[in-house]
Amino acid sequence: MSNVPDFDAAGLPEELSPLDQILHRGEANPRTRSGIMTVELLDTTPDWDGFRTRFEYASRKVLRLRQKVVTPTLPTAAPRWVVDPDFNLDFHLRRVRVPEPGTFRQVMDLAEVAAQSPLDISRPLWTATLIEGVENGQAALMVHLSHAVTDGVGGVEMFANLYDLERDPPPQPAPPLPVPADLSPNDLMRRGLNRLPGTIVGNMRNAVVGAVKGVGHVVRDPMNRLGSAFDYAMSGVRVVGPVAEPSPILRRRSLSTRSEAIDIEFGDLHRASKAAGGSINDAYLAGLCGALRLYHQAKGVPVDTLPMAVPVNLRSDDDPAGGNRFAGINLAAPIGLSDPEARIQNIRSQMTSKRDERALDMVGAIAPVVSLLPDSVLESMAGSIVNSDVQASNVPVYAGDTFIAGAKVLRQYGLGPLPGVAMMVVLVSRSGYCTITARYDRASITDLDLFAQCLLAGFDEVLALGGDGRATPATFTESTEDTESLQSTVNLNGSGQQ
Repeated sequence: MSNVPDFDAAGLPEELSPLDQILHRGEANPRTRSGIMTVELLDTTPDWDGFRTRFEYASRKVLRLRQKVVTPTLPTAAPRWVVDPDFNLDFHLRRVRVPEPGTFRQVMDLAEVAAQSPLDISRPLWTATLIEGVENGQAALMVHLSHAVTDGVGGVEMFANLYDLERDPPPQPAPPLPVPADLSPNDLMRRGLNRLPGTIVGNMRNAVVGAVKGVGHVVRDPMNRLGSAFDYAMSGVRVVGPVAEPSPILRRRSLSTRSEAIDIEFGDLHRASKAAGGSINDAYLAGLCGALRLYHQAKGVPVDTLPMAVPVNLRSDDDPAGGNRFAGINLAAPIGLSDPEARIQNIRSQMTSKRDERALDMVGAIAPVVSLLPDSVLESMAGSIVNSDVQASNVPVYAGDTFIAGAKVLRQYGLGPLPGVAMMVVLVSRSGYCTITARYDRASITDLDLFAQCLLAGFDEVLALGGDGRATPATFTESTEDTESLQSTVNLNGSGQQ
């Protein structure tokens, strides 16, 4: 019996990987829910019929948009993606109007409620909502997607079919309809039972052969082989082990969240990163560390470091858009360094070192075992496999201008899940701009206005390395009075360590 996974007509694996299964099971619990959300600001309200047609055509090309997960009644087989015979586009596609005055803050508050809401796991795991009535004649598109479907980079590939490179492209013929599969949980269970003897024999054979080969290698070269296993184990400890003490003010967790966002011109962040000898990602993380430094100092609790997890893309050009292919790097975030250039260099050194770890994909390696654990255990493990207060993700999207149903995409903001952490921050680079969205637990970040000003000031510190670039608030208003108050509070509580 072959252990090679089956692929559907679009080249996507039909079985959920162990990591995807963990993420799918987590949808039922608000503490383990891991939905991905993006909010796109559009320059005008798209034509609804054209908007609906774009999603109809995209769902015919990207099967995941029409597929649901079927889980066997008894765990005799892995859950599978199947084309939903009852797929109804009008369930997944919504249309609402934000109340006057239609500020972007109101849009993000609406998105926050949706991000905390569960997706229907009996249907394809996504929704898309057109938000009308945004100020200045604009609109917004809110897409909510289960992390079990794909990760951030995979989502960019998956949804590329929605967009045009011009405002009024020529019409395209409708793609063919996918063939639905009427597979029930009992059917999948019976199919697994029929394959079970061959699967067990195949797995036993592979285990025995692997063990014999391993013993042979150890007998022939015991020191190198045992040393290699020891090195991998130590690498695993460094990958998942704690690297810094948790922040004393970011400890509490609740089910109440909020998001703040800022905009930065891509060129400004690029110049700042190069001036300090780092990458865009190094400068981004340094700006976030600056914001956290200012917030901790303003609260009178300065700290040198805190644990920060940074997802790293493991997806190759040959990998399909579906599924998750990432690993987490655990940093001792240097929030005690007031010099932004020193922060960039510190972060760059840690990232370079951690990327070379042999056990970088440790979480993926243990996922088959973790996926067998009860839901209650999975909940208790949320956020503890990679110990962190903050997670920070970087998702490059499309470099040029893109349009959907006649509307131009001006900005895109990412709202990530909070898997047991105090804060998830997402940088999205698209069409010449970077947006930074910090979604946080309101039991950890208790002074909302203060944190918003710290987020802005932290990135302005980094941008100053490259010239006159400044970050622009997207969800709040910059206040000279608040900025002066923040600076005086920081000065009163100490200027931080160099």
